[in-house]
Amino acid sequence: MASQAVSALAPESRRSSQDPAGGRRGPPPTNPPAVTLTMSALKVGDSFPEDVAFTYVPPAPESDIKVCGIPQKFDASKEFKNKKVILVSVPGAFTPTCQASHLPSYLNNRDALKQKGVDQVVVIAFNDAFVMSAWGKANGVTDDYVIFASDADAKFSKSIGWTLGERTARYAIAVDHGKVVYASQEDNSKSIDQSGAEAVLAKL
Repeated sequence: MASQAVSALAPESRRSSQDPAGGRRGPPPTNPPAVTLTMSALKVGDSFPEDVAFTYVPPAPESDIKVCGIPQKFDASKEFKNKKVILVSVPGAFTPTCQASHLPSYLNNRDALKQKGVDQVVVIAFNDAFVMSAWGKANGVTDDYVIFASDADAKFSKSIGWTLGERTARYAIAVDHGKVVYASQEDNSKSIDQSGAEAVLAKL
């Protein structure tokens, strides 16, 4: 009886690898690879993209680095339509080149930037909004002429292809009422020859 049971099941087992019409099935379907949509790097004359937002802690007159504020959304696409703004990206808050030369180039040229009609400087990095806020406080920034914001997960920087590994790359983008008037990424991450305030001022 046992041999009859095996014999009766064998044809069904053999048919399991065939389709109902008797043909042999192909390999199981596979999901297509995930696709990451990336815009090309921004260039002069482009419109600043829509739906770009960062998070930041609004600056306050007190600069106690131990006091945490509440992160808020900074709608860059909306804000940049009505202002002349410089978006400055650095690989990380408190890191050597960023702290020693890149950020000071903007803080020390505040008056020169205003003379060129710049309404605001927005400094971004992949750090969270709390770290960015602390960086601003550590440098004595107490108003919103220079704000420190988080490009969380380097989302915006990845979208334009300007990253340093998983970090935001070092670059500067000047936007005049929604239009890009300057955009450049550093070839050497330790240099500010293309993204420092002096370089941007020369192009405004």
